[in-house]
This record gives sequence, structure tokens and C-alpha cells, in this order.
Amino acid sequence: MRLGAQLWVGAGLTAVFLLAALLSFAWTPHDVEALNIADRLKPMGAIYPLGTDHFGRDILSMLMVGARTSIAVALVAVGIGIGIGVPLGLIAAANRGSLLDEVVMRGNDLIFAFPSLVIAILITAVFGPSALNAILAIGIFNIPVFARVTRGGALSLWTLDYILAARVAGKGRLRISLEHILPNITNLLIVQGTIQFSLGILAEAALSYVGLGAQPPTPSWGRMLAEAQTMIYTNPALAILPGLAIVAMVLGLNLMGDGLRDLLDPRVRRARG
Repeated sequence: MRLGAQLWVGAGLTAVFLLAALLSFAWTPHDVEALNIADRLKPMGAIYPLGTDHFGRDILSMLMVGARTSIAVALVAVGIGIGIGVPLGLIAAANRGSLLDEVVMRGNDLIFAFPSLVIAILITAVFGPSALNAILAIGIFNIPVFARVTRGGALSLWTLDYILAARVAGKGRLRISLEHILPNITNLLIVQGTIQFSLGILAEAALSYVGLGAQPPTPSWGRMLAEAQTMIYTNPALAILPGLAIVAMVLGLNLMGDGLRDLLDPRVRRARG
């Protein structure tokens, strides 16, 4: 795909779901919490553009609110990863080889030893299943990801001449990290953020699928899949539609991430230009 084209395609797909999620705050075709058994399993039509489920709920409305749920969970989880992981990565890079660096990196290894689903199960066992616990589980798993990316990008800069000049000028490690290191690794963090955002969408769907994410009556793409699995042969659209929503959202974010990487990385621009 031509340089820049995948960015626009990815941004377009992502924008569709973002707009649907924002619109769901003010309007949906039908009330997603209203059960209408008389209209259960209705086919696509004028009243129900994408049909209804086995409880008579409008699929289109549920997909819109489900987008809001998935995006909110993934966005906050990525925010947790950036808010905690980036400072830890900067601290580790500024103190390379020290005990502090070792503690940060071994802590990251410890978190990586437990996948987000396992962390979610542990949290759920204590606090119960909810969207908040899904956010905590995914957010905790994002912390070492951003810490490692930040540390790796920062270490490549600490040996450059302009950093050495800043140290000679009397700037401390904290000031150098904030004024010189962080601005020059922002492109890495943006690309990694889009990747983790897409993984957060998948993780939220997986957690909701097994009952550890958003709880009824709040719609969720993962729970829509779980509820539709017993009717996959009688009414496959109930599973296909939320599945397609997940695939399209993740594909859009991945394309946008690849496009941003190509746009922000000067080496890629030179190679293709």
C-alpha cells in the first residue's frame, strides 16, 4: 500500500467507530436496554437496519454502544500504560546500569509473566467482574510495554552529542529527560499507543466474552459474541456483525499505526522517497 494511503484508510475506519461511539451518547435508533420479545430475531429491515437479537434488542444500537464501551476501556487502559510506563522508562534509561534500572526492568518482567486475562481473573476474584476491572487488568499489562519502549528509545539518545552538551551545560537527568529525551521519542510512543489501543480492543472483547468485562445491561462486542455462539447456525448475523466490528476496528488502528510509523520515521521516508 502506498505511503500515506494506509494511514488514511486506517484513520477512516477508526473515525467511523469513534463517531458511532460519540453519537451513542446522544442517540441510538432504539433503547439498548429495552427487551422486546415480540421482535426477537427480526431480519434486517427499515425499523431494525441490522436486525434484532434473541431478546428483541436492536443490533445496530448495541454495536454503537458496544463501540463506546470498547473504546473507553482501551483508551483508559492505554492512558494508564503511558502515564506510569513512560516515566518508569525515562527513569530507567537515565539511570542505566543502576539498581533502580534493574528494579524497574525486573518489575516489568514480573508483570509480563502474567497475561492480562490472568490479571483480570485475579482482580475479578477480589473485586468482581466489571468494566473498571477490565481497564485495570489491561492497563497494568500496558505499563511494562510502554516502559520498555521508552527505555529503549531513550537509551539510543543518551549517548548523542546534544545530550552530552546538555549535561556539560549543567542540566540534570530529569530536566534532560523532559526537555530533550521525551520530545524525541514521542513518535515511538504514538505508534506504540495505536498498537496497544488495538490490542486493548481485542483484550476488552476477550474479557467480556468470558464474562470478566462490562456487565449487563451495558452492551459489549465480546459479550454479543458470547451470547450469539449458541445461535451461530440459526442466525449467524448475531455473531458475524460484532465480529466484523472488532476486526474492522483493530484493522483500522493497525493500519493507522503503520501509517504513522512510516510518516514519523525519517528513515522510512528516505527509503521510499
